[in-house]
Amino acid sequence: MGKKQSGSAEKKPAEKKGGNTKNTDKGDQSEGKAKGGLKAATAVNVRHILCEKHSKATEALQKIQEGQRFDKVAQEYSEDKAKAGGSLGWMVRGSMVGAFQDAAFALTPSTVDKPILSPLVKTNFGYHVIMVEGRR
Repeated sequence: MGKKQSGSAEKKPAEKKGGNTKNTDKGDQSEGKAKGGLKAATAVNVRHILCEKHSKATEALQKIQEGQRFDKVAQEYSEDKAKAGGSLGWMVRGSMVGAFQDAAFALTPSTVDKPILSPLVKTNFGYHVIMVEGRR
């Protein structure tokens, strides 16, 4: 009872449901979560590989799934200005095209050597393979 929870413990008895599993953060954030249990983010640190042709994008995706680093495959296959390993940097919600944004915000952060990838995402620019390095 010595913990301070900014006075919300008395107002919300539902928080006690978790017992003493130390998940007070999760209880407060539950409305702001995206699908898959990720906390809502306003920006993602995203990398992608952009290919005009579906076959080339599929080939790039296959290379990564075989164990090649995302940044190396991006340098070889990507056809856009993000040649630096496919990095687009921090992108905020609303600054990306619809399908790309939906895929980027649905991904769990991962690293270039063990990336968690999106399936191919089709936009007016071409086909994207997307990975996310961070969320905030």
